[in-house]
Order: sequence, then C-alpha cells, then structure tokens
Amino acid sequence: MDAVTIILVLVLLIAAFLIGHWIGVFRRDRYWESELPEHRREAIAKSRAVLGGQFSEQLAPFLPDFKYLPTECRFIGKPIDLLVFRGMDQKEIDEVVFVEVKSGKARNSPVEKSLKDTIEKKRVRWEEYRIPEDLTKEHKDKDVF
Repeated sequence: MDAVTIILVLVLLIAAFLIGHWIGVFRRDRYWESELPEHRREAIAKSRAVLGGQFSEQLAPFLPDFKYLPTECRFIGKPIDLLVFRGMDQKEIDEVVFVEVKSGKARNSPVEKSLKDTIEKKRVRWEEYRIPEDLTKEHKDKDVF
C-alpha cells in the first residue's frame, strides 16, 4: 500500500468514527427529550408524596381518632414524629408517648425500629444539663453583644 491509500483509509476511519459519534449523540439527545418529561412527572409526584407525608405528620394531632390532645404534642420530625406529654395541660405529666405517624403502606425505617426497640426495653432516662456559670454571669469588664 502506498502512502495515499493509507491516508485515505485513515481519513475514512476518522470520518466514520465522527459520523457514528454524531449519530449516537443525536439518538441519545432524542431519547432524553422524549423521556425527560416522564422523569420530571415522576420526580414531582414523589416530591409531593414526601411533602404530603411531612404535612400529615404535623397535622396528625388535629385529625379524627388521634387519641392525644394536640396541646400536649410536640413535633420532633426525626427520628420520631411526635412526643406526647400526657397530662401536661393539667400540669402533671403522667406519661411520655413516642408517636410515629405513618400513612398508606409506609414502614418504619431502621432508625425508627431501633428507637422502638430501645423504648420497649426501657432504655430511657432523665438527664439534666446545667450551663456553666461563667457563661451565664454578667461580665461588667467585657463588652458582650
């Protein structure tokens, strides 16, 4: 083979590669143009479901058949939805209840399962933390904002 033939074969190979690449990019772009609206619809639907669930969790104390007073509930969110301080309205708490709100076929996450297990095994305690006095004293010699 002479040099002209080799150059011609190389040019044809490069041209074939570029044309194949261009066709692949064109097909990929057409595919995503047709698929993207469906992916967006799915993402929006999932987002709405998550937001609806979060809204329901906070609204649960005000829904029918919720067995605790809304004024005695405190929304936590993670890892548990609500803490109920039963008796708080009468200024004598007689029970603390952890409430996880679920809708549809939702299941407990691994963290929620471990919290439930911890509570059921009564590995719950009271602890008090006192702020160090030097942080709460007024310092007359220092400007504190």
